[in-house]
Amino acid sequence: MHTATKSSKIDISDQKSLLEVACKFSNIIEKGDNFLLYGEIGVGKTTFTRLLINNLQIKNEFNKSEVLSPTFNILNEYQIKNLNIKHFDLYRIKSKDELDNLGLFEDEEAIKIIEWPEMLKSIKINKIEFHFSYSNDFKNRNLTISTNYKSQIVDEFK
Repeated sequence: MHTATKSSKIDISDQKSLLEVACKFSNIIEKGDNFLLYGEIGVGKTTFTRLLINNLQIKNEFNKSEVLSPTFNILNEYQIKNLNIKHFDLYRIKSKDELDNLGLFEDEEAIKIIEWPEMLKSIKINKIEFHFSYSNDFKNRNLTISTNYKSQIVDEFK
């Protein structure tokens, strides 16, 4: 695997900026991509996922879905033509045994969007990491993107 490369901080304080990032990724997303979304509650992880999925639906002439956080059911799935998107929220997962039972990476062609992926640190996968954060005064939000493959993606955000 390649060393991760990082983008500059992207200001995503307004939803328009976050939509621009989601639209860029909806144009380059491929089967088997693994998006790991890190950040505190309310910082924009699920909003990014909704914008990404809805943009993919619009581009493929589907009706927009209500994309909610899968906090309680752990997984929501979306089928958009030949793309199967699995949106996981691992916030409530407390042990490796629970994680193993989810079969996160059984479907190699599915696009996985994983919120709260901290328990996956030891798993070797190709991934694009999205680090959402608040500014020190909590007035602004930022996004840093890194990857261990597809470094050209991150270069677009520098």
